[in-house]
Amino acid sequence: MENASLVDEYGYVKDGKVFLKGYLNFEDRQIGEVKRTEQEALDYFKNRFIIAENKVAQLEKDIEEAQNKGSYLTKLVQLRKKLLGFDALGDFPPLLDRLDTQEDILSGLISVNQLKNLEIKRALIAEAEAIANSTEWRETADALQEIKMKWIKTGPVDKSVEAEVEGRFQELLDGFFTRRREFFNEQNKVIQERLDKYDELIRLAFRANRLGDLDAAFQEVRRLNNAWKQVGEVPIKKSGKLYKSFKKATTAFYAKYNDAKGIVIVPKIDPRIEQQMKMADEAEKLSKQADIFAAAERAKVLLNSWKEIRVPFKLQDKAVNERFRAACDKIFELSYLGRVLTRKYPAFELKSQSEQIRTKIREMEYLVKREKSDLQFALQDADGLDPNKDEDKQILNKINTQKRKIAMKETILREFQKQLETVGY
Repeated sequence: MENASLVDEYGYVKDGKVFLKGYLNFEDRQIGEVKRTEQEALDYFKNRFIIAENKVAQLEKDIEEAQNKGSYLTKLVQLRKKLLGFDALGDFPPLLDRLDTQEDILSGLISVNQLKNLEIKRALIAEAEAIANSTEWRETADALQEIKMKWIKTGPVDKSVEAEVEGRFQELLDGFFTRRREFFNEQNKVIQERLDKYDELIRLAFRANRLGDLDAAFQEVRRLNNAWKQVGEVPIKKSGKLYKSFKKATTAFYAKYNDAKGIVIVPKIDPRIEQQMKMADEAEKLSKQADIFAAAERAKVLLNSWKEIRVPFKLQDKAVNERFRAACDKIFELSYLGRVLTRKYPAFELKSQSEQIRTKIREMEYLVKREKSDLQFALQDADGLDPNKDEDKQILNKINTQKRKIAMKETILREFQKQLETVGY
């Protein structure tokens, strides 16, 4: 500071340069140069000190208002570093003291949070340890992924134990997923061996079709059938295609064998399907019965009995199902028409045959027209319905039922019109 031309409380001017007086363990430091006058230069750098004060005050305010206060420690360290090199004239030690105070507060909070985080992470490690040796691959993988998400959301722990806890957790995850990968690799190997075996059996089955000795070929196909049952499971998407090829080869052989031996195969019908066929036959006879009201009562009994027959979906005979449903629909539609005629025409039985048929046609045309109108309204409300939702599915099923009932009414109407042409006008 010797030979200084202008001295201030916190700095001075010497040889046209502005210096900040040393403080704490720091020596005097040049912070600028005189541009116009020495006093203006000092005043400029005094005013710059206000910036430093504001920076410290703003950081204190941010820390006070923040929920995650620990995140401000890095900002505090960076601000202290900037203050030590900041070009301004002022009393820096009090500002640094204020930062030290905030650092002590933040370090205490961080220490507490790190202890909590360590407790949480050790608990997560315990959770992972409890299931890491499981062979329930999908469920365990999902559970470990959930634990990992909790781990990621948990803050850091003290550096002294960080490597230990992070290493142990990663070791558990790596151990499980390595075992899972090895298991599925082995499974894939087993499945591939089975697929290769199925392909071989298919090849041998087609070859058996070309053998000249039918009896020897018959024994070979039987052996292949037994071997097929012993191979084991493969993914269903592949098993269906493989079995279809194998079935094609064996079916072709048995057809050739039966033809050569004069064997006639009578298809075996499931007893449940036979029962349904009889019920469909009875329903069709009931639909032609004169006493349609008695027929409707019997049809209700048949419907309940039909529901009690549990036929697996793959075994169901679609044609029989449709026959039975159509016959019952016709009975109930004719029964409803009969009630309408009884109510509206007390002397209906006294009419001539042709007049009776015309009356039936007139009433059925009205019913068809009314139900088509109702269907139109229902279809307008059906736009945007999702068949995968239970409520929407019920509405769509109801609409399909309406369509079916209308179709049956129109079928009956055509039968009436044919009858009228037969009896004459």
